[in-house]
Amino acid sequence: MSDTSARPSAAFLRASAPLAGDFRVPGDKSISHRALILATMATGTSRITGLLEGDDVLATADAMRALGAQISRRDDGVWEVTGCGPAGLKTPARPLDFANSGTGARLVMGVVAGAGISAKFTGDASLSRRPMARVTLPLALTGAQIEDGGTGKLPLTITGAATPLPIDVTPEIASAQVKSAILLAGLGAAGHTIVREKHITRDHTENMLALFGAKISSQRSGAENAENIVTLEGHARLRAHDIAVPGDPSSAAFPLVAALIVPGSTLRLKNVLLNPQRDGLIRALTRMGGNIKRVNERMEAGEPIADLQVSHSALKGIEVESDVAPSMIDEYPALAVAAAFAEGTTHMAGIGELRVKESDRLAAVEAGLRANGVDVEAGADSLRVTGGAPIGGACVTTHDDHRIAMAFLVMGLATQNSVRVDDTTMIATSFPNFFEAMASIGAQS
Repeated sequence: MSDTSARPSAAFLRASAPLAGDFRVPGDKSISHRALILATMATGTSRITGLLEGDDVLATADAMRALGAQISRRDDGVWEVTGCGPAGLKTPARPLDFANSGTGARLVMGVVAGAGISAKFTGDASLSRRPMARVTLPLALTGAQIEDGGTGKLPLTITGAATPLPIDVTPEIASAQVKSAILLAGLGAAGHTIVREKHITRDHTENMLALFGAKISSQRSGAENAENIVTLEGHARLRAHDIAVPGDPSSAAFPLVAALIVPGSTLRLKNVLLNPQRDGLIRALTRMGGNIKRVNERMEAGEPIADLQVSHSALKGIEVESDVAPSMIDEYPALAVAAAFAEGTTHMAGIGELRVKESDRLAAVEAGLRANGVDVEAGADSLRVTGGAPIGGACVTTHDDHRIAMAFLVMGLATQNSVRVDDTTMIATSFPNFFEAMASIGAQS
């Protein structure tokens, strides 16, 4: 795990001058998890460049080793994963500890369910409060046995069926993690596994499964309330594939918002993933008047990427409809900070999922903004922010949530008084060099 011993737990950032320069965004967390998992399930050796070396992804790497993969990091930063191939996964000798990683835990549940092996899943206190039944209930339809004491939470044990069944399911919650777990379990089933989505979610798993050789397709139904129908042919023989991990748009959210709110700033964010199911924040900020230009657009690892040229902008409040929530669910804390500096009111709807993230992010954002002089109100699944010139001056309680910590550190770059956060150690889960990266563009701690 990342060493945070040299970093004081409480911190703040200030900008004494405009932010400027090139900013290399850390590797995308979602793709990093999936690269490790699919390389483990494949035959041969995959090489992964740009892997996010945050605590969440490192926990997944440890879990893949426990399931039988050979994983090493070369001196040049490239990760090599020699997979187990079909039927090569093994029951681990110890519980799989995912620390704070909901993505890693939920996706690997699907791997275990489809592989006919058994594993106990554990995590830290925060992860152990998060709902897992949304994944385990559909996995039980494959024949997997779930032992969670009736809690629907960690710790729990999954024992995959000797002959997993293909399933045709419509998840109640729009979640790429749920969809991905079902598809990964489907690799071990004969026949076709089908996931019908009421609202399309990020498709990194589908894109990467195709790269590794699985037969998978997506299509929209012709019905009035169209579904996104994902179909996977089981018993796929995955083949090793080299992966270049693009920059994480969820991590890019913080320097992006910083450049928009600090007067005079101009940044170039390098190598940012722009998957249509992940670029909701960029679209929302552009509607608010943000000066954001996509340059050097290209494709890598089956995903669209580009550099983003961003400069300080006069933002205006907008209505952010519920249908865009899946494309930016992790970026709402950053959007709320941008809204605090915008003219007028920004209303965000359909974001109740934020209440079951690493913290109750809706409550944490509301409390942090209000403490720093912002007119804000959170509903059951909504947030209303009326912007202006936030005073700042408060210390924000982060509730062990990395995105809350980074969002309010960014807010303090442009408030009249400094904004402190009570803890920063958890930032290592997704952005290990956050302070160093922000210092490189002019932020001072």
